[in-house]
Amino acid sequence: MNPPNPSLLLLVHAPELNGDSRRARAVIYALEHALPGLHLDWTLSEAGEIQPLSKRDAWLDQAVEEDGELPALCNGDESHLVTLSGWDRAGHLSPGSEPLFEIHAELPLDARGIAMAARVLEAVGDSAQGWWGRMLTPSTVVELPRQTRRRWQDAPEPPRGLPVLEPLEMTPTPVVPHHLGWVNYWSAATVQRLGFPDPKRDAELMTRSRSTAFGGWVVKLTDTPLDLDDPTHLDALLRAYARFPGIGGRAAP
Repeated sequence: MNPPNPSLLLLVHAPELNGDSRRARAVIYALEHALPGLHLDWTLSEAGEIQPLSKRDAWLDQAVEEDGELPALCNGDESHLVTLSGWDRAGHLSPGSEPLFEIHAELPLDARGIAMAARVLEAVGDSAQGWWGRMLTPSTVVELPRQTRRRWQDAPEPPRGLPVLEPLEMTPTPVVPHHLGWVNYWSAATVQRLGFPDPKRDAELMTRSRSTAFGGWVVKLTDTPLDLDDPTHLDALLRAYARFPGIGGRAAP
């Protein structure tokens, strides 16, 4: 079996879905609109098999009503697989003990995926009424667990000089991001808490950022996908963590 192709990994945190199939459908439509030609008309079985859906929206509404989740959807193309799923996260496992809706998606780390990453993240974040979100690249996926302290355990010693992040459920508010990615989605409430943008401190970040229709921002740390083996990319990530010490529950924002 060939190894899986590298992917960009999307995460968005939003207020809990609470059985709202309309918001679940809005996320699907937004992702399909952001990637012209994309049709999420297949699902993934527990064994990872791709299965077609003849009446997707009716199937989706029933799944959200019965299970309270956005079930796994995909485009049916194993060579350029795009996936989407989501579920509610209980309050005792969430920042500020506030239940949230956690959305996950994957898209190929190819020329099109790279070009459309910011557009996709913005579309999912806005349609989900999200607080914050991000796109992770393969190298940051590897490092993130090494940054995050496990509950009731001593702080780890992350490599590369990266900061220690508090466990998600021990961070004080869902509005402030738990970590940074290559591309970041910050809602209007999030940028207000972070103090972004500051014309003096954020001039360089602003060259790769844009505001959203709902008052938030999409912030890209580097022009090309974040590669922590590139010293300039690592420096960009470290500078961003230093600029926003509230991220990851490290300090009061």
